[in-house]
Amino acid sequence: MKRMKRRKKNRFLVLSHVVLIFLSICLAAPFLLLIISSFTEESMAVKYGYSFFPKGWSLDAYRYIMGNLPLFGKAYLITILVTVTGVIAGLLIASLMAYTLSRKGLPGGRLLMYYVIFTMLFNGGLVATYINYVQVFHIKNTYLALLAPNLLCNAFSIVMLKNYFQFSIPGDLGEAAQIDGASELGIFFKVVLPLSKPILATVALIVGLAYWNDWQNGLYYLDDTAMHGIQNVLNDMNSNAKYLMQFAGGRGASIPTTTVRMAIAVVGILPVLVVYPFFQEYFAKGITAGAVKG
Repeated sequence: MKRMKRRKKNRFLVLSHVVLIFLSICLAAPFLLLIISSFTEESMAVKYGYSFFPKGWSLDAYRYIMGNLPLFGKAYLITILVTVTGVIAGLLIASLMAYTLSRKGLPGGRLLMYYVIFTMLFNGGLVATYINYVQVFHIKNTYLALLAPNLLCNAFSIVMLKNYFQFSIPGDLGEAAQIDGASELGIFFKVVLPLSKPILATVALIVGLAYWNDWQNGLYYLDDTAMHGIQNVLNDMNSNAKYLMQFAGGRGASIPTTTVRMAIAVVGILPVLVVYPFFQEYFAKGITAGAVKG
């Protein structure tokens, strides 16, 4: 009986590993194809399409990027600054709101929580949002256009942080700190935040990815392409070949228009691939501990 159970368990484990390996290959294959395509010779990519085994290799796409470093460097810097600022501000706002909602006996706490959940399910729509940000907050053609819309849409982060604060941090610690004379802000910054690294890292990763991959805000609120981040530059290149020509310097025919898009995409995702392994451990813990509990 025991041998039968072991065999069944071993078969299940082998099958699980095979399925997971297959899924991992399926997930990794597009990224590998993207990287290989960026090193493919332009004429081969146009003639034969993208391939894992290209007939010709070339660095022309990356030479083009290096030749237009001021353009891409500025876009990259804008995206980095917006992402870092958004993550810090987003974490501060969301964690303060979440800590408030996690406190027992908060007057109107259920109503406030209902309001937060409501914003996750319903919104005023794109037209109302655009009018609100442009005519009320006046963020049109300012760098706040890349920051404010995502910053104010963090209800999911609030729910995750609130559940972590409420269920994963013993309330006795806060009471003990209060007896020692700590204020609510003191408890928050000196007790709660130091014990919340997993969920903070998880939320930081989610918010950071949202800012890094965002191109819609730049499309909606920025008319000046000089203020575009790296994702908007890539979108402009994909949708408008003339965008490439204006930086060609009289070499329009020699621009690797097909492979340079792949190269910019590689450059765009490279920081995410570098940073994610450092957050992976915290990400798994944070998702588990910050999950909604009944």
